[in-house]
Amino acid sequence: MTITRRQVLKTTAAAAALSLPLPYYARAQGTGWSKLKGQSIVVNWPSHPHYAVAKKLLPDFTAETGIKVELDEMPYLRLKDAQVLQMGKPKGDYDVCVYVIMWKTEYVQRKFLTELEPMFQNPELAMPNYDRGDIIKGYYEGLGLVGGPRGYLPGPGAKLYGLPYGAECSVLAYRKDILAKHNIAVPKTYDELLAACRTVKQKEPGMGGLASRAQAGHQVTAGWLLHLTPNDGLVIDDKYMPRVADPAAIKATETFKEIIATGPDGGASFDFGQMLNSFLQGQSAMYLDTISVFGPARDPAKSKIVDTVGYALHPKAAKFSGELGGFGMAIPQNSAKKEAAFAFMQWMTSKAQDVKAAAQGGQPMRLSTLDHADVQKVYPVEVYKECLKISNPDWRPIINEWTEISEKVLGVHLSEIITGKADIKTSMTDAAAKIKTICERAGYYKT
Repeated sequence: MTITRRQVLKTTAAAAALSLPLPYYARAQGTGWSKLKGQSIVVNWPSHPHYAVAKKLLPDFTAETGIKVELDEMPYLRLKDAQVLQMGKPKGDYDVCVYVIMWKTEYVQRKFLTELEPMFQNPELAMPNYDRGDIIKGYYEGLGLVGGPRGYLPGPGAKLYGLPYGAECSVLAYRKDILAKHNIAVPKTYDELLAACRTVKQKEPGMGGLASRAQAGHQVTAGWLLHLTPNDGLVIDDKYMPRVADPAAIKATETFKEIIATGPDGGASFDFGQMLNSFLQGQSAMYLDTISVFGPARDPAKSKIVDTVGYALHPKAAKFSGELGGFGMAIPQNSAKKEAAFAFMQWMTSKAQDVKAAAQGGQPMRLSTLDHADVQKVYPVEVYKECLKISNPDWRPIINEWTEISEKVLGVHLSEIITGKADIKTSMTDAAAKIKTICERAGYYKT
């Protein structure tokens, strides 16, 4: 069924525009923003802790710019189908799309997205004090750039198509009281992490060691990937040859299987929300996933463990390596409101709004935000900075075929492994053969 602008309206930030002093406009708006007043844009974004905070900023955006926002919010794994439908039309209904990092290369190659550099070079559109250099480099490059080495890394040929918003790295969260009760040191290595998982499972009735996402499909692959690059493993190498049956990947898979076995009851079918809730409700002693835990963990309405949570660096296996992922915002090529959409993206990711979002539990995108006193009062800034240092922009290959590989190959084989239906080496060897077939079909091995 075709989505219309009226049908897509789920939330409207429609506060009346205010008459603000000229110096404010000179600082915070491009010189041509006044002509955008009265326009309405449709924004498609996910149901996610960061965006729950971002939603609170929308009335201020409308008040300050006169641009109204119609919000289409949905579970993040439903975003792609809706976006491909709209961006594949001559004229779509979306003016801003929030994408997951793994979709960016495909979207650009299908000519779905608008290049942003020409818009930043237009003084009528660019916010004068936006300061792109203040955006955390790994997020800016990882979420925004497409066309460099391997098609998705920074370097020659890379162009800017999106801005990070809700970008993430991984962090270890743990129950200080539970670890202290059983005389467990905060894990710094994977050996220590697994030992802690076993101890909690054995000695703490009704509690699992580490919560993990493991639901068949995308979720189980995402859970497994957290342990792959720390073990110095790869999905594919620079020649697009599969490496998921190599010793490093086998070690990561063995680790993942033990984490699920020593985790909370029912953990083999957890999606991200269930995994997070398991930790927040006291059913797991540890959490190793994205920094989106920071906000909910300190919210008494969502967490039973507000006063007992500590944070630490993603543990080391063969090396230190953590996730770099999350969400970015882009403008569909077929949007009829590109200038208003660009104003929205800049305003939402500006210094002032990044501080507001982070102080309320959102995910900081800027270096200056991490140094802001209001943010440091509520955010584990020093741990976050350390996690950023080891975040790996190539912790999974962001190629066009990744969705198929992640969901239909790895997402099936890994699920069978952790539920005891398949042998690790045999199943991962089979998975590697299927990945090679996909890459052959895509033409990666042409000389």
